[in-house]
Amino acid sequence: MDTRLLRTFVTLARAGSFTAAARDLHLAQSTVTVQIRTLEKELGTPLFDRMPSGTVPTRAGQRLLEEAEDVLDAVARLRTTAAVAAGQCDTEGGTAGGQVVVGAGDSLCSARLPGVIAALRRAHPQLEVQLHAVSTAEAVDGLRTGRLDLALLLEPEVAENDLLARRIASEPLAYVAAPGHPLAGRAAGWDELAQECFFVHEEGCSYSDRLVRTLLGLPGARPRITRFGSIDAARSCVAAGLGLTLLPRVTVERHLLEGRLTMVEGPEAPPVPVQLVRHRRRWFAPGARIVAEEMTRTFAAAEA
Repeated sequence: MDTRLLRTFVTLARAGSFTAAARDLHLAQSTVTVQIRTLEKELGTPLFDRMPSGTVPTRAGQRLLEEAEDVLDAVARLRTTAAVAAGQCDTEGGTAGGQVVVGAGDSLCSARLPGVIAALRRAHPQLEVQLHAVSTAEAVDGLRTGRLDLALLLEPEVAENDLLARRIASEPLAYVAAPGHPLAGRAAGWDELAQECFFVHEEGCSYSDRLVRTLLGLPGARPRITRFGSIDAARSCVAAGLGLTLLPRVTVERHLLEGRLTMVEGPEAPPVPVQLVRHRRRWFAPGARIVAEEMTRTFAAAEA
């Protein structure tokens, strides 16, 4: 059986539509359709129900999905074994090759992970690390579909049964405003914050969601909340004097040093855990293991 057909099948099962699967596989939609029809003909059974809302695996498709993932993982292991035998990578502490795709939140991508990638490039020049800024939902989906090998999430916990998560650090949070803001440099309680404009990260960000829930739940609260997909956009609005924000301290340290932002002594905002996440059932390739170890070391050193 052509493993390309199995990869297309798994991708379609996770993506939920031929359009999304074609995009993820970088194929024409017609090619995805032909490959699925070929696989269904080879197996002698329909694998998907074509619904108005998208594609849904049939019972046969659901049974095939787990087996197909096992086959694709076995193929990946065989390829790495062959690469080791050919001297293309070394799993015994030397260099490693191949590609590792990492997904992480905007703040970690901009402030923490460039140093990790630089260290890996020096130690393992044959290892290609691709970094993608993603939301928590996108990271979970990416790990399930195989688009991501690893993810770093700023979440108190990761409760998905098919994912393995390990806390490797925590990021302190900071309330900040422009130097000329009335709350700049002084203590402020919830009653004052509830009357302010806040520019925060997009929905699905754990610490931003917690802040918004608290503000909106206060008696007589009248906060004005604007959400952005980019931390830089939220930070820029605050630096322009338009309101406040709550962000990981690492994302505003340079702006604090340069005087473009200043701290606000707001209510306690517990540090948010950094979770290193991978799929429970997917093979943990040597390259991905090396990347995970380097991220763990870097974050532990930053926290020390």
